[in-house]
Amino acid sequence: MAKVICIANQKGGVGKTTTSVNLASALISLNKKVLLLDMDPQGNASSGLGLKRQDYQESNIYHVIIGEKNIQETIQNTQFEYLKIIPATPDLVGAEIELVDLTQREYRLKSALQTIQNAFDYVLIDCPPSLGLLTLNALTAADSFLVPLQCEYYALEGLSQLLNTAGLIKKNLNPNLHIEGIVLTMFDTRNNLSHQVVSEIKSHFGDKVFQAIIPRNVRLSEAPSHGQSIFGYDAKSIGAQKYLELAQEVVQRNTYERAETHSNKNNLNNDGYANV
Repeated sequence: MAKVICIANQKGGVGKTTTSVNLASALISLNKKVLLLDMDPQGNASSGLGLKRQDYQESNIYHVIIGEKNIQETIQNTQFEYLKIIPATPDLVGAEIELVDLTQREYRLKSALQTIQNAFDYVLIDCPPSLGLLTLNALTAADSFLVPLQCEYYALEGLSQLLNTAGLIKKNLNPNLHIEGIVLTMFDTRNNLSHQVVSEIKSHFGDKVFQAIIPRNVRLSEAPSHGQSIFGYDAKSIGAQKYLELAQEVVQRNTYERAETHSNKNNLNNDGYANV
């Protein structure tokens, strides 16, 4: 059954979609079957993989959430054989309101995913920059959540809120939820502040921080405008190299996780913070 990983951070502009698209693309290069689920109304993960909105306007994750479509009907092909995507449109903004009155509103995505999880090795969910009902659905459906964290002064701003929210979801809705890890993004080797942020985060979160650090890279920024992941646009770039390293770490962690017995290693404590 697929490992479901939520890419989440309510702070915008930290590289959630870039990480979702390129981690998914890197995982298939390691012979993994991957489903990328776009839960952001902006739909950037969808357009970033070359999908045209007119092709999925009437069949996307919005229709699954409100119960109008079967999730299998919304799965789209990409340029990579082992990478599939469920796209999103701005209609998802309305889903936030419509979910309020629906039964089992927190479990809509979880129930849908359970019907297709056997077809994939990993399901990655690109969350919106908020902690609303869409992100709540994603965290309830996920096995774990991965946090992209920008190498900037305000990097930790809002992280405690995300961890608290995850702790509440673990306590009340999804007892198996745990933190997959923190990936540092937009690292500038010439900037002393970037190095200070990396040092501070690693000292605080320890082995929860992935070793792969994603740099500021022009090719990473250009790739979405061409409707491609970094591996389709420039597979030899430093950005592609680092996302491949991240994918290798994710696979290694999950291989180890499956091999060991259930432990509290990655559990969230009663305050909602990760035990680090």
